Parts: sequence; structure tokens; C-alpha cells
Amino acid sequence: MSFSAVFALLAVLITFLYASQAVADENQARELRLVGDKSRVRIVLDFQSEPQARWQLLRGPHRLVVDMPQVRLAIDPDDAKARGMVEGIRYGTFDGSTSRLVFAVDGPFTIERFEIAKNENSEGYRLMADLVAASEAQFAEALAAQAQTTASIVPAQSSADAKFHVVIDPGHGGVDGGAEGASGTVEKNITLSFAKELRERLAGAGVDVSLTRDGDEFLRLDERVAIARRAGADLLISIHADTIRLPGITGATVYTMSDKASDPEAAALAIRENLSDELSGIKVEEKNQEVADILVDLIRRETHGLSIHFARTLISEMTGNVGLINNPHRSAGFRVLKAPDVPSVLVELGYLSNKENEAQLKDPIWRGKAIDAIAAAVSEFSSLRTVAARTSN
Repeated sequence: MSFSAVFALLAVLITFLYASQAVADENQARELRLVGDKSRVRIVLDFQSEPQARWQLLRGPHRLVVDMPQVRLAIDPDDAKARGMVEGIRYGTFDGSTSRLVFAVDGPFTIERFEIAKNENSEGYRLMADLVAASEAQFAEALAAQAQTTASIVPAQSSADAKFHVVIDPGHGGVDGGAEGASGTVEKNITLSFAKELRERLAGAGVDVSLTRDGDEFLRLDERVAIARRAGADLLISIHADTIRLPGITGATVYTMSDKASDPEAAALAIRENLSDELSGIKVEEKNQEVADILVDLIRRETHGLSIHFARTLISEMTGNVGLINNPHRSAGFRVLKAPDVPSVLVELGYLSNKENEAQLKDPIWRGKAIDAIAAAVSEFSSLRTVAARTSN
């Protein structure tokens, strides 16, 4: 072999060794994992060594963009699939040396946490990002904070100037009919018609109001929560009319959120309502313990206190006008009440298992009294919230 041939072979070998070492030294991102639902998602990404990562928000559509210099993406395409509020994931190389991940989200959101930490029980590092469904105003505020260093400022609406917004949630819908009365009254129909009448009454009083569903459609429980949060709701009222084994029990009940049920009946009702997703053939992702723990941690004391305040106000307005069950304020672990920043109550208008209650729920005069009581409670509650918002500003 000639000297020139040997030299050429050595040159190729050296180039190969340098390239192999560069690949070995390159930080790899792998094992992308998403866990969550329509109200929040946690993103986890593993690395061989500590990465540098920058993130930014984009809208039109709403997106989270993560740029990672000197990182090679070794992600299994099966892991880069939509989950919960994340409806699409794209990734690739940006500007030749920076890897980019783009998470398309189905509506406005905020970043509750974005951190990189060393793994405690193994080598390497992990990136963790928590995305939480939010209102357009909250997304605009996040863009404005980002704009201080990266882009033009997007003005956010002042909470003191915003109209008080109520989201009414007609329980059940679609394939989930809910309870059924002795004479064939179906819960999903009663709750929707009542919700529409209540919307008309509140709108006539100048309240900004919307429904989670405006027709006979099925909504997951986490979707109902996400709708309220994205609307920037100041109050969520979930309307129901259940059945119970004892047909003699009658009267309305107002429920607030609690990890521990106030009584066995409240616990049983929460179980029945929370099973609506499963009974409709859809997997309940909140059974994942990590997500459940996150949701429990997010039940803020202030929001919980406001929910209780509204519940007591509503019961006071209903007393003497609408029949109430004994101990009408109860609590249990309803998933539809788990919005961390939206005061929420579940109103059981009555029991379809009781003939008297079933007749009342179909009676326009009785419904009018119940709607007047709810409207009065909303009016009082909104006045207090408006004063509080102006004071804080």
C-alpha cells in the first residue's frame, strides 16, 4: 500500500473517531412523557446530561415552544402523541445546532412550572413543565411578561374592569343521560333546560354568562373544568337532579369541594357523578396518581373559601322559596368542582326519585323560584367579588 493511500486511510479513521466522540459527547433528549387531561398536562423529558433550555409562548394557535442548544432529540415517535389539552407535538432541528419541541395546545394556557432537575435515583437530568388551562386574559398576561425580554407587549385586561362571568354546567349529556325519574324524566334534559332559563335570567341582569354545553352532547368532567377556566369564570354552577334509594327524601342541596365527604350520601353522590366518564366508555386519566395528587394540591384555600361563601349565600336565598334537604350545604370530592381558581358549587335541584321533586322540576313556577334564588345569590356574590378586585388593584 502506498504512503498516500495509508495517509488517506488514517485521515478517514481519525475523522470517524472524532465524529463518534462528538456523538458520544452530544446530550440526548429521550423518553418524552405526557400525563394529564383537558385542564392540565405535565410534560417530562429525560436527558443524559444537564441541558440548557429556553421556552416561549406563541398564539394563533396557542403553543409552547422549547429550544435546546446542543441537544439531539432521540424521541420515540410513539411518545410524541397528543394527550389531554396538548393536541399535537412537532420536533426537529432549528438553526443547525438547536433542537426545538413545539406543543400545540387546544386553547389558552399558562406555564405553572418549568424546571430542569437532576434525577435523584439515576444518572441524568429531566425537564418538567406543567401546562394549565387558563383564560385568554391570563394567556395575554403571560405573553406580556414574556414580551419584556423577547417580544412586543400584549396588553392584558384588568380584572377590575372585566365583567363578572358565570359558567353554568348542565350535568350529564349525550350518551350519559344521568338519573331517570319514575315518570321517565331524564336528568340531562332537566339540567339543560334549567341552565338555559338561568342563563337568560342572569344575562337579563347584566351578568356575563355561558354554558359548558348548549345541546345534548357529552363532555368529560375535566373538559367542563377547562371550559370554565378558559372563559375566565368568576363562578361555576353545576346543575344536577339525582336519584336516591329512599324515595321519601326531597329537597335541594348545594355541594362544595372536599377531599373528605361530609356524609355517606354526599360520598355516594360524588362517586356516581365522577363515574360518568367511565360509564360513557372513556378512560378517566385522572386515575393516574400523579395527576390526582397535582389536582388535590391545586385546591386553593381562597377559592375553596369563596365556594363555601357562595354556597351559604345561595342556601340563604333558597330558604323559604325552594324546599331544601336537611343540612343543605354538603361536600364531597366532585371532579367537576376541582378548578383551582374558579369558585365552584354543584346544585342538586332535587331528587327525580321523589315524585314531588320530579313534578317540581318540570313546573315553570317552581323553576322560576329556584332561578330567582340563584340569580339573587349571584348578584350578591358578584358585588363582593367586584369590590375585592377593585381593592386589590
